Amino acid sequence: MACGFRRSIACQLSRILDLPPENLIKSISAVPISRKEELADFQLSVDSLLENSDHSRPDIQVQAIRLAEKLKCDTVVSEISTGQGTINFKINRELLTKTVLKQVMEDGSKYGLKSELFSDLPQKKIVVEFSSPNIAKKFHVGHLRSTIIGNFIANLKEALGHQVTRINYLGDWGMQFGLLGTGYQLFGYEEKLQSNPLQHLFEVYVQVNKEATEDKSVAKSAHEFFQRLELGDMQALALWQKFRDLSVEEYIRIYKRLGVHFDEYSGESFYREKSQEVLKLLDSKGLLQKTIKGTAVVDLSGNSDPSSICTVMRSDGTSLYATRDLAAAIDRMDKYNFDTMIYVTDKGQKRHFQQVFQILQIMGYDWAKRCQHVPFGVVKGMKTRRGDVTFLEDVLNEIRLRMLQNMASIKTTKELENPQETAERVGLAALIIQDFRGLLLSDYQFSWDRVFQSRGDTGVFLQYTHARLHSLETTFGCGYLNDFNTACLQEPQSVSILQHLLRFDEVLYRSSEDIQPRHIVSYLLTLSHLAAVAHRTLPIKESPPEVAGARLHLFRAVRSVLANGMKLLGITPVCRM
Repeated sequence: MACGFRRSIACQLSRILDLPPENLIKSISAVPISRKEELADFQLSVDSLLENSDHSRPDIQVQAIRLAEKLKCDTVVSEISTGQGTINFKINRELLTKTVLKQVMEDGSKYGLKSELFSDLPQKKIVVEFSSPNIAKKFHVGHLRSTIIGNFIANLKEALGHQVTRINYLGDWGMQFGLLGTGYQLFGYEEKLQSNPLQHLFEVYVQVNKEATEDKSVAKSAHEFFQRLELGDMQALALWQKFRDLSVEEYIRIYKRLGVHFDEYSGESFYREKSQEVLKLLDSKGLLQKTIKGTAVVDLSGNSDPSSICTVMRSDGTSLYATRDLAAAIDRMDKYNFDTMIYVTDKGQKRHFQQVFQILQIMGYDWAKRCQHVPFGVVKGMKTRRGDVTFLEDVLNEIRLRMLQNMASIKTTKELENPQETAERVGLAALIIQDFRGLLLSDYQFSWDRVFQSRGDTGVFLQYTHARLHSLETTFGCGYLNDFNTACLQEPQSVSILQHLLRFDEVLYRSSEDIQPRHIVSYLLTLSHLAAVAHRTLPIKESPPEVAGARLHLFRAVRSVLANGMKLLGITPVCRM
């Protein structure tokens, strides 16, 4: 794509270089707005064509000039020039305008995804495991990044045509439930549990942890309670099930606020029996080793290197996180026959997943190579006005409250049907854009002030731009002509927007390659800045009908691509604010 211009250039090059056009397409890139060279639209890196050639090849610049001399302008390319090791192509301005705007409107939400950059992309079955909060604990802000990053990855993979299964693998098993069960028997109240389940369970958990460190009998009771759970004791399981059901109910409500959904809610509890099968299988393959303490381990180094030993069973025979992850992976392959499985967790779990994938490999599961861990950094300094934040819902409430206050001074806010919903959507956009601007692996410092800036590179600015462009459509009507005069869109501001719209497929391609949302974020922010300049300098009101119609086409195309990109990031665009 890039509206077929890239292919047209590749076809001309293929005749000269005697290479298939497909081999050349990815070497031809749209020139970013910030690096425009005399309004060139596309650039061919000569170096990329010669990557596999002899090291004694002639000077790149000489090669570029020689190749450029053999190329000719045609109905698509109006100018050809050379840069530093590059050949630059300028597209016929009238054709550029007409083709880009037509393509944006015709492709709608698929604009950029029908590109030739994705033409050889095989459709895959992809499982994405993300969010995964711990049952019976309030949804901690630490799980927010996993939730929004996993949602982005699933959105992008689905947009590219893959069959995606979104799994929320809940932390609903393990020794913490021994503590919680014992704690509830000591400090729990049924009324509090029903009225505010997560808050009450959190308070119980904090209290029992404190008691267990001071009183060994409490720690012993907790251990015994978890053993009863593992053995299937009906009374212990009934209490655990109640904690789980109430927690999931609360989580679903919060996910709805975030605009996130899952195809499957599973959890570690699903694999308590299957993890015993994994232990038997490891034993039968001679991979299980018993320690003096009575635990069972897998030695991944083969020479007892402590850093390569993974514990898979406690001394009392109960399973661990790693054992249940092994059982879950095997079960998912049986169930979904996936081509790729992606785990989205913080970078602190990197070693855990390396060990899990390695154990699967030595167990004989070659598909372990298809498992991938996408790690992310830590958010620092996320506090509300009341102090340290532990829970996501506090952050969401704070965002909504502050956004409502910010919007209160804007006259249109009074006319909104649901100002609270708008405030939440704008606030979430602000949160997501701040999170996605850098590398996912990087830690970042959270800043409320930066989140709510309406100007500059923020989510508020994106939402404001979308709402303003939508307002143009409603104010001046949507009775667009199928045909419009391309000569009315030759101002530098219009051309810059069209050139930027050309790059959307490359940005999507880059994000799909390295699974980083920052490319899309940067692209959308630039598009919003270009739109802001055009909005000031290319008025619609009082312009001749032909000019007004052409500009409306341009602004509608910007709004459409802006909405597409925002939705991929997990942002719901607002039409008024």
